[in-house]
Order: sequence, then C-alpha cells, then structure tokens
Amino acid sequence: MRDHYEDSLSMRDAVAVYFAANKFGPDGGYHDEWLKLKIGPLTFYMPNTKARVAAVRIHDLHHVLTGYQTNWAGEFEISAWELAVGCGRFPAAWWLNLSGMLAGLLTYPRRILAAYRLGRRCRGLYGEAYGPALLNQTVAALRQSTGIAAAEANPSGDRGLLQRIGDALLFLAYIGLGLPIATVSLLASIFVFVPIALYQTRRPPQSSPQPLS
Repeated sequence: MRDHYEDSLSMRDAVAVYFAANKFGPDGGYHDEWLKLKIGPLTFYMPNTKARVAAVRIHDLHHVLTGYQTNWAGEFEISAWELAVGCGRFPAAWWLNLSGMLAGLLTYPRRILAAYRLGRRCRGLYGEAYGPALLNQTVAALRQSTGIAAAEANPSGDRGLLQRIGDALLFLAYIGLGLPIATVSLLASIFVFVPIALYQTRRPPQSSPQPLS
C-alpha cells in the first residue's frame, strides 16, 4: 500500500501534508537540534547535523513522489528504490539504504524487488539542489520528469536483456555490500546505541535556545 498526494499540489504543499500525516512537525524536524529515535521503550538522541538534514530533505521528497510509507515496510521499500536510482554524494543515505534493503529482503522480499525494479527505471533527486526549483513544481510534473509516472504506468517494464542483467548484477552487488554494513549496524546498535539510549532515556540532552540554521 502506498500513500497518494494530489497531482495538482506543489511539492512544498505536498511535503506539508506528508509532515502532518506522519506527525513530523511543521518543518519535518529539520531545525531541531536533536533527532529523537524510539527503540521500543528506549529513546535515543543524536545531533541533527546539516549533512543529515540535507539528505533527509530529498528523502522526504522521494516519499511524496513514490508514495512509500514511513512504516517499516515503506522505509525498506524506499531504501531499495533509492539504491536503484542512486544516493549521490550522501554517504549516510548509502549506508542506511543498504541496511534497509537487506532487512526488507528478509521481511518483504516481493515488495523490495518491486521497489528496486521501479527505481531502475526512474531518476532520483539526490543530485538536485533543494530549493524553489524543486518545491514549486507540482507533484504531477516532478513525477513525470523523474520517470516515476511512466514506470508505474508500465509495470512490466521496457528494459532490454542487457539492462535487466545489469540491474540484477547491481542488485547482487548491493546485497554483498549490505551484509557487512548491516552486521556493523547491528553490533553498533547492541553495544553502542542501546547503552547510550538507556542513559538518554533517563537523562535527555538539553537543547540550546537556538535551533540549527
């Protein structure tokens, strides 16, 4: 299941709808000093860096354009889709998406494969500058220019044999890269993030009066 945003909305307005639906706050938390993550009963805080904000702004636009949801299944799907289109100069996006796609293959394999195949026929926005040139476009116009609308209209695909072989080899390469990254992420979660979260749940970090610019 995917979310739908009205074609006539500007991306600016569609993102505002997306923020409201997911309870992300009026600006998606972009100006918060700390990123707050829930790990079951624990709460983990990490600095909301400019590099993280730059990547997540584009990631949120991808959510709107593709309709992938922000639950576990949707985040795993968009991980596969973003790997398929490429994550540009954002190392954190590559790292998180490799782990996310691998986790998705273990839990929602058909949906992950479908998202990856869709992405291989589209263009992502990680190479674009975030600003009015993107935000003032309508959802329909940007879905058209990125190829998402055409790819969804023709689910069987129009890629030749060599392209499909290339897609499969790249997919296998991502799995190979994802295995050690997912292992490191799991070990870090157990031995680093969980102990820190135990401490931060009891003593949350204090925010400074001024948000990040």
